[in-house]
Amino acid sequence: MDISNYLNNIQFDYNSPVIITYLVLSLIAWFLNTISRGKTNKIFFSSYRSSLLNPLTYIRLITHSIGHKDLEHLIHNFLFILLIGPMVEEKYNSLNLIIMLVITSLVIALFNIIFNNYMILGASGNVYMLIVLSSFSNITEGKIPLTLILILIFYITSEVQKSLIEGNKRVYHDGHLIGAICGIVFGFYFL
Repeated sequence: MDISNYLNNIQFDYNSPVIITYLVLSLIAWFLNTISRGKTNKIFFSSYRSSLLNPLTYIRLITHSIGHKDLEHLIHNFLFILLIGPMVEEKYNSLNLIIMLVITSLVIALFNIIFNNYMILGASGNVYMLIVLSSFSNITEGKIPLTLILILIFYITSEVQKSLIEGNKRVYHDGHLIGAICGIVFGFYFL
């Protein structure tokens, strides 16, 4: 087998357009935040309570999920998203995935503004939504996979425990829980 001929015939496939675009947007947001020394995260890519007259208040309800504190934060979230997201996108289709990502981001931001008022950013709520939603892909008529129950027990118990012990000082555990709940709601909706 001629390796150079094989390598010349390789083509890349934009196999998961929503997930890959989500990554590209998050990388652009990280880059802009890096060169602005944190200003773009505060202005565009974090959600927090601010004036209802400010149009950016409404935009940040969604865009907080593409902003990340640093490259390590972004990589950690997207390792999970790139692993699970393409399967979810294939099962539920691209448009439905966009809707689920937007709704999850919106619900997390609104919950935070109403009940906590932290400055939040990152894709981890969407990660939890994808993790739980991926477990629904194995549900068949009248059977709930044990993996779904185990994921719910491990992730939700862990996040409740962390939220109660640590609060939301460094990691917004409420956002993780809300993401998991959104995954449950979407999973049952699409059954």
